[in-house]
Amino acid sequence: MSEVTTTDLYEVTMALSYLREDMRAPATFSLFVRDLPPGRGFLVAAGLEPALDHLARFRVGRSDVQVFADALRRPAEDLEPLHGLSFDGEVRAVPEGRIVLPGEPLLEVTAPLPQAQLVETYLLCLLCHQTAVASKAARCVLAAAGRTLVDFSLRRTHGPAAGLQAARLGALVGFAGTSNVAAARRYGIPAAGTMAHSYVEAFPSEEAAFRAFARTHPGPVTLLVDTYDTDAGVATAARVLGDLGLGPGCAIRLDSGDLDAQARRARTALDAAGLADVQIIASGGLDEFAVDRLVRGGAPIDAYAVGTKVGTAADAPYLDMAYKLVEYDGRPVMKLSSAKETAPGPKQVFRGPGLRDVIGLANEEPPEGTEPLLRTMMRGGLRTEPPDTLAAARARFEADLAELPDEARRLDGPTAPVPAPSTRLTVLTTVVKHRIEAFRVTPGRPPA
Repeated sequence: MSEVTTTDLYEVTMALSYLREDMRAPATFSLFVRDLPPGRGFLVAAGLEPALDHLARFRVGRSDVQVFADALRRPAEDLEPLHGLSFDGEVRAVPEGRIVLPGEPLLEVTAPLPQAQLVETYLLCLLCHQTAVASKAARCVLAAAGRTLVDFSLRRTHGPAAGLQAARLGALVGFAGTSNVAAARRYGIPAAGTMAHSYVEAFPSEEAAFRAFARTHPGPVTLLVDTYDTDAGVATAARVLGDLGLGPGCAIRLDSGDLDAQARRARTALDAAGLADVQIIASGGLDEFAVDRLVRGGAPIDAYAVGTKVGTAADAPYLDMAYKLVEYDGRPVMKLSSAKETAPGPKQVFRGPGLRDVIGLANEEPPEGTEPLLRTMMRGGLRTEPPDTLAAARARFEADLAELPDEARRLDGPTAPVPAPSTRLTVLTTVVKHRIEAFRVTPGRPPA
């Protein structure tokens, strides 16, 4: 059994029916977010790299067919048409790190209809979760205003795989490190960590704990100072660091209570002890709102470790993301459901200065002064370029963030830019809608 079986059952039933009906003509599906969650002024495209990896190795094997047959309570022979099905289509997508807006396709798949259908669920799963988390992390970057951010989310994410993704996505938008050792190794992210309260509690005193930790880790150390009394912990840490001649690169960590007030007292104590080079790290249930309050209030905090609320995108843990058929066998199609209408045809997003975007048709010429966002990432089931890097994605994010209007950057009550449809897309939408409505009025007559 392979990851091919990580799908919704109806993808299997539809793909099988398409094959039985010999509906194998090219189909284009568009993946997009209908509306932004409340409190969001933008999204950060993420999840494309693992999506391309999935498509490149996608193949329905004999064991997968058996799994599908068992799920449907049917003989494996009934599902034999699915055996050997692999992805040999084209993918056009927005590269990771680009800022995207509601209604804009993040990805479009063009492939024989059964293939394009069967990959839907896995693609949505990857891009929905990762775009949500990357967007949350990006808001923390805005709040931190240049201060260091570190990912501490692993122990609270929805599974180890989500923890790996959260670490990667934090690095994608500018986090300096992660506590997740596996993610640090896999993605080349600096690993960061301190100690737990349990470590301090295991020793007879804070001082004994701090000295033991420094003996084991003679390089720069970070000491957790709020296990008992924070002010006393800071004084003890200052004494230990001073006695051992440690300073530059070292830090203390505050993990609870009034972080602003504690940081101010800690900074005063450290400076008085001649430890102006020792930094202050804050953690403990932080998100962009808490970081923003501390930064705006002038708290002398050098770095923020964010975890639970960022790794789970706590205030917006999902996106209204859809994967909709927009063309089959050269015929543009669309959905007319109330509040869920889609636009027909393969598309392109044309970006102008200030993220003034136009959603047009894929074969349109870019309007003057714009650039197309979607690039061809796969053709014939193979990647058209080498795998992307976190550094490149981060550079794209930083460039787009610099162009993002102030009203979209706000943490409270942001207003997202609204992309405009091109004239050609508007005309095509009207034509296809009239065609569908005419067919409904005259049942039995096939659409033109």
